[in-house]
Amino acid sequence: MKNFIIAIIAALIILVISSVFVVLEGQRGIVFQFSKIKRDDAGVMLVYEPGLHFKIPFIENVKKLDARIQTLDEAPDRFVTSEKKDLMVNSYAKWRIVDFSTYYLRTTGSIDNARALLKQKINNGLRTEFGSRTIKEIVSGDRDGIMAQALASAKSSREDLGIEVIDVRVKAINLPTEVSNSIYDRMRAERTGVAKEHRSQGQEQSEIIKATIDAKVTVMLATAQKQSHEIRGEGDALAAKIYADSYNKDPEFYNFFRSLEAYENSFNSKSDIMVIKPDSDFFNYLKESSKSKK
Repeated sequence: MKNFIIAIIAALIILVISSVFVVLEGQRGIVFQFSKIKRDDAGVMLVYEPGLHFKIPFIENVKKLDARIQTLDEAPDRFVTSEKKDLMVNSYAKWRIVDFSTYYLRTTGSIDNARALLKQKINNGLRTEFGSRTIKEIVSGDRDGIMAQALASAKSSREDLGIEVIDVRVKAINLPTEVSNSIYDRMRAERTGVAKEHRSQGQEQSEIIKATIDAKVTVMLATAQKQSHEIRGEGDALAAKIYADSYNKDPEFYNFFRSLEAYENSFNSKSDIMVIKPDSDFFNYLKESSKSKK
């Protein structure tokens, strides 16, 4: 008997727990009864607000939907401008569910389905706006107008999907990879050509500067050599004048001094050999020196 009472109490507890469900803040709940959506007497789908609610155990089950603001941020898409030029546009949107009945009926409660449908709607609006503008208009500052028109176009999703689009933003606008590579290659070729031109001009200027410097060096060396010859000539003339003056003052001493210089220059190395007659005038002062000693 005691075990039976315990079993009944446990069953009641399980029954109570199964009868209660909690919808958290930021969520909404939809109740299904035998796989059919529970509706009120007017046939309108019942959507449960945050709080504590009751359901029929084992017959009804609850699906909870996220009511918070969501972000739609997919991969960049290709758009065509009015000039038939391709652009890669990276955009994102902020959205939330406002009509849970419509949302569930159109998406079966799947957020992936909602994102796919919403992306298509937003891209259609962006495609219309980009298709009516040139690249220059898009890049030069008309991006705010594009986003405003795209947001206005996405407002219809409230009736179609039960979704309110809060904001649409364009993050980046780029050229397709193949076009970018082509442009970069052309720019690189142009810059390479300019660099070669500058390099050739620099080489030309270098040759001109080198030639100018070489000419100046040649002139300076020639001038220095000329001045050197002139100074040397003046020195030689002055030396000759000094010798001449010395000779005029004392010819004998002059001859003696010159002979000594000749002896010094002639016998400055032990390997020097001179073949000359002893009575040559070259040894005149030596002979006179030896006579005076005798």
